[in-house]
Amino acid sequence: MELLYIETSRLVIRHLVLSDLEDFHTYRSNPDVTKYQGFDVMTLGEAEAFINGNAGKRFGKAGEWVQYAIADKASGRLIGDCAIKLDAYDTRLAEIGITISHLEQKKGYAKEVLLAILSFLFDEKKVHRVTEIVDAENEASVNLLKSTGFRLEGHFIENIFFKGKWGSEYQYAMLKREWDEHKNQQA
Repeated sequence: MELLYIETSRLVIRHLVLSDLEDFHTYRSNPDVTKYQGFDVMTLGEAEAFINGNAGKRFGKAGEWVQYAIADKASGRLIGDCAIKLDAYDTRLAEIGITISHLEQKKGYAKEVLLAILSFLFDEKKVHRVTEIVDAENEASVNLLKSTGFRLEGHFIENIFFKGKWGSEYQYAMLKREWDEHKNQQA
């Protein structure tokens, strides 16, 4: 198992550390950011406990979500976080998620992170398939997934009860060969 570190042109994807707490809490406590997420707003104490609970996790453990910091390369400040989970039964299958701070949205960061994670999983780790499940009302995430070559696989109607109501979700996926095709089309 390894400590994940990925650099893009503007960002660094790295392990979450306690010095990220203030920035992490700023967006994780915002109801607009958590609206479509599987988590709710966090208190400062909950945010600290989350970072501490994630501290011992490393990429590569089957069945475990690991959260990573997305930091601005120039300032070092946290602008969001992302998560990767390898399937409990087959580590060639992965699920991902991305959260960008409300202060940093609409700057192309989510796409930059998504492409970097896909490159890491498909090109370096030889993962066969990556999925992401999104709230059916989350148009920004749906558009992001479509723009990067993800394929809609399922629409689950009122399949999850969270934040006091039934919600519907989409499942998007990409295979390694689809990633390769997408890269070739972009070249």
